[in-house]
Amino acid sequence: MKRRPTARLRLAILCCATAALPCAAAEAAAPVEAGWVLQAVARPAPSRTPFVELRDSPMLREPLRLQGEYRRESDGSLVRQVDAPYRETTTLSAGEAVVQRDGRAPRRIALAQVPELAAVQAGFGALLAGDRALLEKTYAVSAEGAREAWTLRLVPRDPKLAAALRHIDLHGRGAELRCVENQPAKGPPQLTLMAGAAAAAAGVTDAATLASLCRDGHR
Repeated sequence: MKRRPTARLRLAILCCATAALPCAAAEAAAPVEAGWVLQAVARPAPSRTPFVELRDSPMLREPLRLQGEYRRESDGSLVRQVDAPYRETTTLSAGEAVVQRDGRAPRRIALAQVPELAAVQAGFGALLAGDRALLEKTYAVSAEGAREAWTLRLVPRDPKLAAALRHIDLHGRGAELRCVENQPAKGPPQLTLMAGAAAAAAGVTDAATLASLCRDGHR
């Protein structure tokens, strides 16, 4: 016949169970490290994720909202496929960018001529591979926040790139990279919502709402 736990034993079990809660909360709230973020967001190739991007420019009457998919292929190439409001595919591979749009001949651009694109290939390739040493060849890397809400900042090391791009902020929760915020040297930031943030942005066109989804995850 099994004995029921005594009141003292039940109290001891309850104390042990509740004592673990502050520890778990403390771990989640502990300052995040760049190395932890890189290991958390690393994804083996091939991988893909949806995106919603907001482009702003003095030449535009209102910010342009793009949506599509990012892919990292098994050979290491990066593909950015825009599905709306037009269709366009940009492939970064073997030192060049190939841009294909419906009804037009493909354009080939040497990455050496466009340091921003070369930095994208180097940065995201290293990021998705979780390779901090490779990432730090192009950027100075720092992190802030906690594991449940973090920001990884990438600051270009090359002066030519820094003249065009001040920094890139990557916002995420846990192992999910939710938003990429590019801050050019001139002009407003360019936002790219990914994964869960992109799903939450379905049908959203308001710039302020998209920025809120990017930075703190709430509408």
